[in-house]
Amino acid sequence: NEIPLEYKLSQNYPNPFNPVTKITYQIPKDEKVKIVISDVLGKELVILTDEFKKAGTHDITFDGQNYSSGVYFYRLKAGDFSDSKKMVLIK
Repeated sequence: NEIPLEYKLSQNYPNPFNPVTKITYQIPKDEKVKIVISDVLGKELVILTDEFKKAGTHDITFDGQNYSSGVYFYRLKAGDFSDSKKMVLIK
């Protein structure tokens, strides 16, 4: 297991998706990580994780079966790092 040198939030795969997609991220040190899914208006729909994670590469799955087709955003917050990406759910 290699420890990443920097923070990275990857594009979800597959994208567009129906109904499940995988989000991969890297953190260079042990710390609390929060990943939130939001709609296009910025309303938080679900918190995928909000817990302490070890340094390394991690995957998390989002199941959109209870959501309608459309554009959604996912945001990673870890320490002072924050990044977000767009994903598309097609049913």
